[in-house]
Amino acid sequence: MSNPHDYIVGWICALHVEYVAAKTFLDEKHEPPEFVSTNDNNLYILGKIGKHNTVIAVLPHGEYGIAPAASVARDMLHSFPNIRIGLMVGIGGGAPSPKHDIRLGDIVVSASENGKHGGVFDFDHGKVIQGQPIKESGFLNQPPMILRTAVQGLRAEYETEGHQLDRAINEILDQKRRLRKKYGRPRAITDRLYQPWVLHQPHDDPNCDLCSNDPLSLIVRAERTSDEDNPTIHYGLIASSDKLMKDATIRDELAKKGVLCFETEAAGLMNHFPCLVIRGICDYADTHKNDQWQGYAAMTAAAYAKDLLCQLHPNRAEAEAKISEVLSGIQNEVSTTTRKVNTIIHHHQTEENKNILQWLTPANYSLLQSDNIGRRQPGTGQWFIDSPEFCYWLDSPSQTLFCPGIPGAGKTILTSIAIDSLEVLFSKDKTVGIAYIYCNFQRQNDQTAKELVASLLKQLLQSLPAMPEDIKLLYQQRRIKGSPPSLEDVSSNLLATAKHFSRVFIIIDALDECRTTDGTQTEFLKEIFKLQLHSKANVFATSRPIPEIKDQFQTSVVLEIRATDADVERFLRGHMPQMPGFFRREGLEELVIGEIVRSVQGMFLLARLHLDSLRDKISVDTVHKALAKLPSGSDAYFQAYEAAMECIMSQSPSHQDLAKRVIAWITCALRPLTVEELRHALAVEIGKAQLNRDALPEICIILQVCVGLVTVGESDGIIRLVHYTTQEYFTETQNTWFPEAENEITITCVTYLNFQEFKSGICPTNQALRERLDGNPLFHYASHHWGDHARNATSICEAVIEFLKSDSNVESSAQSLMAWGRYSSSQEVPKNIKGLHLAAYFGNLAETQILLLESDTDLKDGRNRTALSYAARNGHSAVVELLLKNGANIDWRDSSLETALFRACIGGHAATAAILLENNAQVDLDDGEGQTPLSFAAEFGHAAIVQLLLDNDADVDEVTNYGKTPLLLAAEEGHINIVQLLLANGADPYRRDMDGETALSHAVREGHTAVVQLLLDNNAEVDSKNIYRETPLKVATDQRHETIVQLLLDYGADANRTSSTLPSEIIWESVL
Repeated sequence: MSNPHDYIVGWICALHVEYVAAKTFLDEKHEPPEFVSTNDNNLYILGKIGKHNTVIAVLPHGEYGIAPAASVARDMLHSFPNIRIGLMVGIGGGAPSPKHDIRLGDIVVSASENGKHGGVFDFDHGKVIQGQPIKESGFLNQPPMILRTAVQGLRAEYETEGHQLDRAINEILDQKRRLRKKYGRPRAITDRLYQPWVLHQPHDDPNCDLCSNDPLSLIVRAERTSDEDNPTIHYGLIASSDKLMKDATIRDELAKKGVLCFETEAAGLMNHFPCLVIRGICDYADTHKNDQWQGYAAMTAAAYAKDLLCQLHPNRAEAEAKISEVLSGIQNEVSTTTRKVNTIIHHHQTEENKNILQWLTPANYSLLQSDNIGRRQPGTGQWFIDSPEFCYWLDSPSQTLFCPGIPGAGKTILTSIAIDSLEVLFSKDKTVGIAYIYCNFQRQNDQTAKELVASLLKQLLQSLPAMPEDIKLLYQQRRIKGSPPSLEDVSSNLLATAKHFSRVFIIIDALDECRTTDGTQTEFLKEIFKLQLHSKANVFATSRPIPEIKDQFQTSVVLEIRATDADVERFLRGHMPQMPGFFRREGLEELVIGEIVRSVQGMFLLARLHLDSLRDKISVDTVHKALAKLPSGSDAYFQAYEAAMECIMSQSPSHQDLAKRVIAWITCALRPLTVEELRHALAVEIGKAQLNRDALPEICIILQVCVGLVTVGESDGIIRLVHYTTQEYFTETQNTWFPEAENEITITCVTYLNFQEFKSGICPTNQALRERLDGNPLFHYASHHWGDHARNATSICEAVIEFLKSDSNVESSAQSLMAWGRYSSSQEVPKNIKGLHLAAYFGNLAETQILLLESDTDLKDGRNRTALSYAARNGHSAVVELLLKNGANIDWRDSSLETALFRACIGGHAATAAILLENNAQVDLDDGEGQTPLSFAAEFGHAAIVQLLLDNDADVDEVTNYGKTPLLLAAEEGHINIVQLLLANGADPYRRDMDGETALSHAVREGHTAVVQLLLDNNAEVDSKNIYRETPLKVATDQRHETIVQLLLDYGADANRTSSTLPSEIIWESVL
């Protein structure tokens, strides 16, 4: 245990987020104190920072006000009587001004420029009266001389050498990865400084997703250069009051007096607890205050505090007077030392719960909801909410409302209005669950049936007061094996979770954009209707009027979505102020509105396109002529997009080129691009060895030249085409507008990857790779997709071959490509990867053929993998055939003892596996742990490959080193089709693994009811016991799988043979 008398630094935090940040910067963590004062209820963390023993204290969870604050300071000093250095470290609101460019994440240190006060300014915020001077209570005492001297010393060091605060934070977050989401630096786009008159919308999301991003509403600030500190440390006045500052007008008035920061703790302690105040800026002290930057701001403040303590010499610190000797009157006069902690953390889940939710799916549709509802023109869509069909659906359980609508009718915005109405209506009823999905054609690869169902489950779980134990158990079981949840897992838990609510509403937008090629759409709807059947959930869905989808909703309430003339008029009037000034001449505005309403015939999108087409008109006459040509009817969209392209082509050549390149990139990109990724792509100059950052086009110019065809998401920073029909138009007309797009994108990507700054090769640390990715936004996309674009290109370009022959650049690209989680496993990727490996990885046939002229076919990387292994793993059959014709060793084993056939079977590539088998690949080789191609195919659920291997005489009952057969592996993972296939081919259902577990007991343990049924139907031993004397019935009872318990009992399981310790009564209790 630690001796309390050994601690000389006292560090006080008000909030939990500040306390967590402070703990992470301890160089050593000590044992708890040997003793504390009687009735001391403080929570302490003891440790060492630099050479100073430090005690960190925080207010009790959920408590706030004068009494708890006084208790923390008083009790800490009683229990640790030798404290001599006081720090108050945490977060605050910034007060930017022309003189002080304060940004979120910056640090403000209390300091006096003239030495006459302590750097903390006390004012009576509670008595501010508009139009009257602000009441100033005065300046507070200075911190001890030793601290003021250390501040000056550190300030000088930072000015000459710069600081490493961000690096220090990232090193900690790399070690404690679970903290990164909350304590890492948020995206720069979320740092918005609004004009003082722009108030936060009352019903907006706390993160201001609905607040305007109109440049006129924001104070525009230039990006910080690489020569500027980021975060920046500011020294000066901190204004302290007993209430939170949420008034931009008062903020700016006090900023004129030199105030840099606002907070609510220091005023009461400074004169009685001599300390330095250090604040990380988490908001701008206005109505837009939220907690998005709190974690990172707390980290920056704590990082600075650590640097400061390292400036103090131990002898000087110990020579200071004890605070307890200079402290007086703290019981009678102390300020509020915390905010309302319970309101800040009320909705924050535990780290474990966050990990579980992220494990289920990383998808977050709330950002899309915020963007969509933010695009609603006030007053529109009310007809939909007031309609008899919607009201009936709302009031009646187990109802389905299907809303078909033509393209551009406003289905997505009406969906967001429906979601918003439900959330407002049931905001105080926690027994109502609401979950929603926005299907998106650009996310079809991500939006599998499992991911969609998992997202619904995740949203319902977030509405529960506590995480269900079944979910925790599933997570723990799967986490041990490092496997994601299966569709059966998320489906069964969605049904179970829905039972926690009195009512459940499921909303699905744009079903027509859900993938159909592999049955995803059908499978997803099957799961939704199963949920509805068992939970009486209400289902809402929108779609284009596609017959196959309409057939799924034959018995549903149907309400066609079509923009009303009144809504279109409201939309147009709301956007008229953005049109040229002469539009407001008498009669012109009304004429424009009337003509557009008449022509669009219920299509909101067409109204927007028509209005955008008029923006460049220069006179009343040109407006009249354009109105006369407005397209309408069935091909109106095509005509509108043609007109938009005519407008683009009428611009200057440079603007034409920019617009076409922007649209080509967005149309052909294989995933949505951020604004910064696109800007870097557009700035690449072919043949150059580095990026000219002065060539980065401004986003305002990009939007301007594209004449309304592209838009930027306010919440996610993604730049996208304005509508699905826009994508369809440019996909159909790609050969007209940008026929060389795939070639040009390929060349851009490999030029970027071949830049001089990447010739240093792989990054030596995770942090170094993070910095490379953050500083070069296109690097991630280019490394992941250059080869995909090259496959679609119409010709081979020299730039690709040049890149593939640059070993160091290839290794740099491969590290980014293969590092899991962007950078967290950067040191685990294979070394010595060459261009031949990358070309085979992406299936670039022509490039592989060229490289083979100068390369060994069996060239190996650092893990002994060959080009054949990479091509097989990704299913590139043509490249596999080419390599085999060039003499590739078909049965070469890599460092994991896996052959190309292993890699094809693990990846699920049946055609590639067939080619390898036709070329006499050995079918029953194992990987040293007994795993064979068949066992991997069975475990990963690749039924076609299982059949192929069995047809090629694979041993159906081959056993791994752990005693598992393909049947046991398939049963454990719940692959019923493979279990059926293996049983049909003679697999033994009685085989046991090293723990004595059978296929039945594995299926029971994992809760795979259908597999249990199939095995029982095939005479599986119902009362088998493992080495722990557990029967399947005992396992099912322990796992609380009630349906399986009943099933086992129905098949004759003996309740008296469960184990030597479990009474049979417990079995019966589980099913009664």
